[in-house]
This record gives sequence, C-alpha cells and structure tokens, in this order.
Amino acid sequence: MRASREEWGPKSHAVRNGAPKTLADGAFQRIRADIVKGTLKPGEKLKPDRLSARYGIGLSPVREALSRLASDGLAVAEGQRGFFVAPVSAGELEDVADLRITFSVLALERSIKAGDEAWEAGIVSAYYQLNKLVKHMKASPAAYADEWERRNRAFHAALEGACNSPWLLHMCEILYDQSERYRRNFVAYPKIEPRIYEEHRVIMEAALARDAKTACRVLADHIRRGAEATRRLMNGKSPARGARAMRAPARAPQSLAR
Repeated sequence: MRASREEWGPKSHAVRNGAPKTLADGAFQRIRADIVKGTLKPGEKLKPDRLSARYGIGLSPVREALSRLASDGLAVAEGQRGFFVAPVSAGELEDVADLRITFSVLALERSIKAGDEAWEAGIVSAYYQLNKLVKHMKASPAAYADEWERRNRAFHAALEGACNSPWLLHMCEILYDQSERYRRNFVAYPKIEPRIYEEHRVIMEAALARDAKTACRVLADHIRRGAEATRRLMNGKSPARGARAMRAPARAPQSLAR
C-alpha cells in the first residue's frame, strides 16, 4: 500500500506556508514570497545582513533559507559574490511553461482518475472563491492582484491535488512559483480577459465530469497562452538589478498569464 502524504516525499507549499516550525522555515517562506511577488527583483543581491534586519531573523536561518531558495531555482549562488535573485529570460519562461504543462497536465489527469468527492468539493470551492473576485478585479485590479494570485494558485492546486504523488505536486509548485514570478514582474493586471474566466470554468466542469481529454487540453492551452502573453511584455523590458517592478504599458493591457 502506498504511504500517505505525511510519510514520504517533499512537503507541499500548503504545508510549508503554515506556521513555520523553525526560524529557517520562516525565513524561507518570507524571502520566497518576496521573490515570487517581485518585491525582490531579478538579479538583486540577497545580502544576508540586510535580509536579517528586514525580517528580524538571525543570519544562520537566513543563510539556510537562501540555500533552499537556490535549490528551488528562485535564487542563484555566485561563488564568493553571494546570493542573487534568479535572473529572468525568455528562454527560461518558455522552458518553465513547457514543463509546467507536462507536470500539471499529468497531475490533473491522475487526479481525474483517482479523485474522490472531497477532491471534487475542493475544486468547486476554489473555483467559487476565485470567481467571486471577478467584480473586484474589474473595479480595482492592482488592489486585488495579490488575492487573485493566491486564489488562482489555490484553484490550480485543487485540480492537481488528488494525483497521489508528493513529488509530482512538488514539481508543479516549483514551476508555478516560477510562472507567477515572471507574471508579477511583467504583467500589470489592468484587466483579465473574459477567456480566462471561461477557461477556468471549462477546466473545472470537465474535471468534475471526468473528461480528462478536454480538461487537460484546455489546461495546456491556458498555461501556454498565459506564458506567451508574459513573453510579449518581456521583449526589451528585462528588470534591472534592484529596479522597480516593470508594468505593462497602459495602451496595451494583457490578461493574466496562467
């Protein structure tokens, strides 16, 4: 019999983002969140003493957190120069999208096959919470961007959650982090195109109907189109080290990249 999630494999972000068990866990969570959100910009130097003062956490836990972030690809270690926020490139964005499609589609396919009523209820609840935010995003997208990202992540995690593979979920989470990091640095959230809402609905309904072919096809297209929208905004606009967040031109709003 396969061991339970608690007995083998890496812990999910849902677990890692709970109350930290150690100071290093707390440092990891907080620095990771700021890198993914774009508060710490691509290429920015991650100086342990400054991070220690910023988060009120000792140097040893901060250094341990930086090593963990480097293993997840969110930071890079450059010999004697120390740690930096991982740079961005169109090539990496494409690679992340390709791999995210591979792993997320596999996780969804397995979840459709193995998911029970609790999995179905989780998808419905996550979709409902995400869809509730539509009118707020239309009225004030910048103010609700953080909450949109949190609920969108929860929706995708719910779809993948019954795949019965902690390692597969771990890979999906790492790739989602990277996808969100690119989105946060280059997309301004001026609006969400109607097709985004429609794709979420179609994926949910196909998953609940156990129509793996439709659900997986739409999810793959959903991820690919989102990455392409982000890439268009990246052209010639790579954030400089320590620079302020890039925002999309007001004359050419883009939908959220999923």
